[in-house]
Amino acid sequence: MATFLNYLVVLVLFILLTLPSFLGHARDRRIDRQLRQAENPRPRRPETLRGAPGRRPVRRTVAADALSSAGR
Repeated sequence: MATFLNYLVVLVLFILLTLPSFLGHARDRRIDRQLRQAENPRPRRPETLRGAPGRRPVRRTVAADALSSAGR
C-alpha cells in the first residue's frame, strides 16, 4: 500500500509541475490561431449570390427545367 501511495504522490507532483506549462502552451496556440485568422479573413460573398435575407433559394426540379425549355 505504501508503494501505491508513493506512486500517487509522484504522479500528483508531476501534474502540478507540468500543468502551468500545458495551459500556457494551449493559450499560445489559441492566440496564434486568432492572429492567423485576423491576417487572412474569409472573403465575403456578394449580396447577389447570397440572396435576400430570410429567404431560401428556389429549388428547381428536372421536370420543371424540361417544361420550361419545351415552352420556349
